[in-house]
Amino acid sequence: MVVMMSRRHRLVVFGGLMLAGLMSSLDATVLGTALPTIVGDLGGLDRIAWVSTAYVLATSVTVPLSGRLGDLFGRRPVLLTGLAGFLAGSAACGAAPTMTWLIVFRVVQGAAAGCLMSSMFALTGDLFEPRERARYQGYAALIFAVSSVAGPLIGGFLTDHASWRWVFYVNLPLGIAAAVTTVLFLHLPKPEGRPRIDYLGIVLLGAAITCFTLLTAWAGTRHAWGSPVVLMLAAGAAVLFTAWVLAERTAAEPIIPPALFRDRSFSVACAVAAVGGATGFGLATYLPMFFQVVGGVDATRSGLLLLPMMAALVAASMAAGRYIHRTGRYHRLPAASMAVSAAGVALLATMDERTGLLTAGVYMAVLGFGAGLSQQVVMLIAQNAAARGDLGAASSGVFATRMLGTAAGMAVFGAVVTHRFAAEVGRRVPYGRVPPFADAVRPEVLATLPGPVRDGVAAAFADAFSVLFLAALPLLAAGLAAALLLRDVPLAPRGR
Repeated sequence: MVVMMSRRHRLVVFGGLMLAGLMSSLDATVLGTALPTIVGDLGGLDRIAWVSTAYVLATSVTVPLSGRLGDLFGRRPVLLTGLAGFLAGSAACGAAPTMTWLIVFRVVQGAAAGCLMSSMFALTGDLFEPRERARYQGYAALIFAVSSVAGPLIGGFLTDHASWRWVFYVNLPLGIAAAVTTVLFLHLPKPEGRPRIDYLGIVLLGAAITCFTLLTAWAGTRHAWGSPVVLMLAAGAAVLFTAWVLAERTAAEPIIPPALFRDRSFSVACAVAAVGGATGFGLATYLPMFFQVVGGVDATRSGLLLLPMMAALVAASMAAGRYIHRTGRYHRLPAASMAVSAAGVALLATMDERTGLLTAGVYMAVLGFGAGLSQQVVMLIAQNAAARGDLGAASSGVFATRMLGTAAGMAVFGAVVTHRFAAEVGRRVPYGRVPPFADAVRPEVLATLPGPVRDGVAAAFADAFSVLFLAALPLLAAGLAAALLLRDVPLAPRGR
């Protein structure tokens, strides 16, 4: 049932959840512009990638685990544990004496962020009845959109005008405010019964997600796709996920109950979330690179050029929430999301070095609007399909699926761009003057190339991006096919 507290108290608690979500999502993006300064201060250039990888890896592991623990032990202790861990991790990161310690403290931060993310979505389900929660979950889209654009800007500003350490210290007042709000206003009934922890499921799922996350982070970058390391990670992920599925069938309190996957609505929500993560956030990762290499804009401006996409995503997500709140219907929104996203991707595939920034902004807005139509709707679908005691598992399950889809999309799309660029740049640039992909995407290297070489690199990159967007269309077609299977299941009654 929905938590019985006054509307004012629910809104105050929700405000605290938004602060917690903003902190955890910002810390996934804020370090990009600060990393060069951090390396200059702490050294450890060979381990710089781990500063971000450690955070994402820890978050990916703890999101599904903390969601289930919230079902078993209550949301409040999980949320407070996440806030305490995030505050401690932020303070420790800001005071880190070496790169090694910074990476260790980033693991603490990331693990706590997983608790915050899962609590935010599950508690929204607890605080508001199904129709009303659609509107409030739409606000969560604003958090991710703001963090993706504001994170690099905030990181650069603090690094330039204070110190890179304030990138972490700035979390402290936000986290304290969220913790005070939780302690004073969030009072929930304790779950009944004596919970039994699925230790085997935790170990297997955590290990499987670790292998998968490292696979997507390393394949095609640190290690070749056919290297022994990548092949072992792929085999390990497949074996561990299989073992986890088998173990969950007999577990007393499984991390994600198998019965959820037998529900068509939940399975469709996971499929659409994975496709949306890959084609929305996965593709968005490479768009600033397109503007820097093909359009010749600087790094800061290339990030700001994502604003049309993020604004459209937020507008669509909030409009979808209001539509569901008014009508109680949602089953056509995921299909519309996949169709509109496919139109946006097809438009983006037509871009080249002659495409104007206004035209590119319109194309990105179409993709963003499509992504926004399902971003929070899939969470509502998953929660509506779950029993009251499985709300946290369902919420974190679909969110983790989106994260894994995003990681997989980034890895596969990166391989497509790299392979196509290598083929095209050799044809367009004079022999012997071909820069490798890693150098061709660096603005400082591009600026030193002769004009004809730079033009050839830009044309090759534009062609590679056209192939990249075309490669995303079959994935969106599969997402559309899955979305069309969604049945028109009424929202659960008020007070569920």
